Amino acid sequence: MKALVPLLFLIACGASPAPEFLGAKRTDVTLNGRDYTVFQKGERVEVIRLGHARRGEHQQIRATMIALIPRVTGCKLRENTLTGDSGEMRGSLNCPA
Repeated sequence: MKALVPLLFLIACGASPAPEFLGAKRTDVTLNGRDYTVFQKGERVEVIRLGHARRGEHQQIRATMIALIPRVTGCKLRENTLTGDSGEMRGSLNCPA
């Protein structure tokens, strides 16, 4: 039972970054009534959608996630590096010096 307590704590924390983003800057954003978490580490970015999405909403959510990247990071997304879907995306950035 004691081993279950840390697991429950981690689940309650919400979005967790992929291992490559441990120690990354975290920004929580609400846009169009939906919550997202953006992790930036150097010139890499990860965007996670929080909450459920219904059928038919995924294309708009994906577009919103892509639009969030330059707004939150101040960097330009290298679109050919983008991977993922409307739940989680990762990509590389071109950041101003």
